[in-house]
Amino acid sequence: MSKQENTAIWKQAFTTDPKFVKPITGKQYQGSSPSPYWVVSRATEIFGPCGIGWGYNIMSERIERFSETDTVHIAVLEVWFLHGEKRGSFQHIGQTKMSYKTSKGSMMLDEDAPKKSVTDALIKGLSMIGFAGDIFSGRWDDSSYIREAGEITRDRVQEEEAEKTLAEAKRAHEVMETAAHKGKIAFAQAWKDLKAAERHSFGGASNLKQFEEIVKAAD
Repeated sequence: MSKQENTAIWKQAFTTDPKFVKPITGKQYQGSSPSPYWVVSRATEIFGPCGIGWGYNIMSERIERFSETDTVHIAVLEVWFLHGEKRGSFQHIGQTKMSYKTSKGSMMLDEDAPKKSVTDALIKGLSMIGFAGDIFSGRWDDSSYIREAGEITRDRVQEEEAEKTLAEAKRAHEVMETAAHKGKIAFAQAWKDLKAAERHSFGGASNLKQFEEIVKAAD
């Protein structure tokens, strides 16, 4: 494939809508994170519904213990997608603290750790083909880029809305043309059936013509 074909998905998925980005909290590092559900919605827009155009399979999951109190849940996912007539797939890993001791000495247990690990693996996996690439490549650290991302997103949404409106107008035009064509055919057939019925009723074309002349004379 050409470079343009190879980067087609990347270019579509790279820019993140600033409205769906939040600062990372509760970690030893700083940064920004895209809304997982927004990434899922973009994957749906590009590939189709989850389970049809794209999806994932949980390959394995486990709990790693680091101390008497600290455990981590780990999930390995296979992410798959359809691109044209080809099916692509790859694996990625996600992890979440499941139990740990806080700085105040109390124990914390996260019952949602398995779900978070799957989400982590999914989002990081989709980033490998370009989703939220501006965040994962570090461009989100530049405030001027965030404004640019907002403009790009706005233009993309407007373009998609325009394409949707054009497609709907085209479909409406096709429906009208089809209805008009069917109407012409139906009218022509009805006229043909009427003439056949008239000829049958008046004993042929000559009698029908004579009847029409009598009607004209009567008028």
